[in-house]
Amino acid sequence: MRDCCKILVFVGIFLLSFGCETPKEVRFDISNPIAMDRFQETIELDLTHLKSLISEFGHEQLVVQNVETGALLVNQWIDFNGDGQMNQWIFQTDVASKAKQGYVVRPLAEGETQPTSKQSTYSRFVPERTDDYAWENDRVAFRTYGPEAQRRVEENEFGGTLTSGMDAWLKRVDYPIINKWYKKNEEEVGAYHIDTGEGYDPYHVGPSRGIGGLGFWMEDSLYTSRNFIKYQKLAEGPIRTVFKLSYNSWQVGEQMIAEEKLISLDLGSNMTRFQSIFTGEGSFPAAAVGITLHDNSGKTHIDNSAGVFSYWEEIDQSMLGTGIVITADQLDKGVDKKVDYVDGSHLLVITKPGQEKVDYYAGFGWERSKQYTSHGEWNEYLNQFAEKVNNPLQVEFL
Repeated sequence: MRDCCKILVFVGIFLLSFGCETPKEVRFDISNPIAMDRFQETIELDLTHLKSLISEFGHEQLVVQNVETGALLVNQWIDFNGDGQMNQWIFQTDVASKAKQGYVVRPLAEGETQPTSKQSTYSRFVPERTDDYAWENDRVAFRTYGPEAQRRVEENEFGGTLTSGMDAWLKRVDYPIINKWYKKNEEEVGAYHIDTGEGYDPYHVGPSRGIGGLGFWMEDSLYTSRNFIKYQKLAEGPIRTVFKLSYNSWQVGEQMIAEEKLISLDLGSNMTRFQSIFTGEGSFPAAAVGITLHDNSGKTHIDNSAGVFSYWEEIDQSMLGTGIVITADQLDKGVDKKVDYVDGSHLLVITKPGQEKVDYYAGFGWERSKQYTSHGEWNEYLNQFAEKVNNPLQVEFL
């Protein structure tokens, strides 16, 4: 009897030791809390649950698999610090209304390869066109302007642009166009202002806020920075492009305030995410995010309760919808601010004062791209986008 007890104890110790081995997979569920089917949604995984897998197999060897379909999902690692340590792991998936879906993280099996995407996000500094910074995905493209463009204006040289506003490039193809359009423009100045089938740049920014540029609202005046002074590219595609722009301090009343923007754009989205962090002494006044109203002939939409703001205007006989989405905890109100001088009229989304960080989304939908064909369709997209921002998918590790 004693010998049998010894055997049982030994077997128990063996099983306990075996159970302490590093698990070869980690399972989790994603739940959709709202009554809306969600497509191409970006998921950010909490890496604390994956430390043992990362340590044993390395980042590049891990895959995300849909348990129900068995499909491996396109994924992307992001290093925010440039120190070689991955800080974020993302993938995209579809989740039906009110549904729960199972996934597993595991190492690649023998003979497997990481899935790839035909579409991608992209961004880069563009020194050949003065010093733009441009970014795009499969639906939209943007650009903004650097210190050399500012210097040329200030010194009365050709080719300058003085603004911290955000420009829109109206593309109607799902493949990258930034490098192609800039190359064509080098060969023939002004080429990207002509639509030859892929889209073009008819959007005017000037000193306005364009689509999502920021300033501070004080005593019925908008105080804005000049061009960015520094950039840092952090990630590009296939799912998300991320970069930082830094702005010199500028005078806001009696204060000097500097800004750093963390900007990101995900595959499949019409909306760029802007995360502005302010530095300076004292409490900050209300920040204001703007959409230029150009000649004031378009139609504005202000929904403070939903945090949704849009403008629908005609450009070159085609309609363009622009928009901003922001969460209620940051929002004070939206105002339709029309003036009688060029580039001064804006739909302003004014935030609550005293905030050191403002987080919002801004983007556009172009009729000629056949994504949205009416102001109602564009507003519906923005409303759904806001609902998803306010009700993120829930990830539960098992």
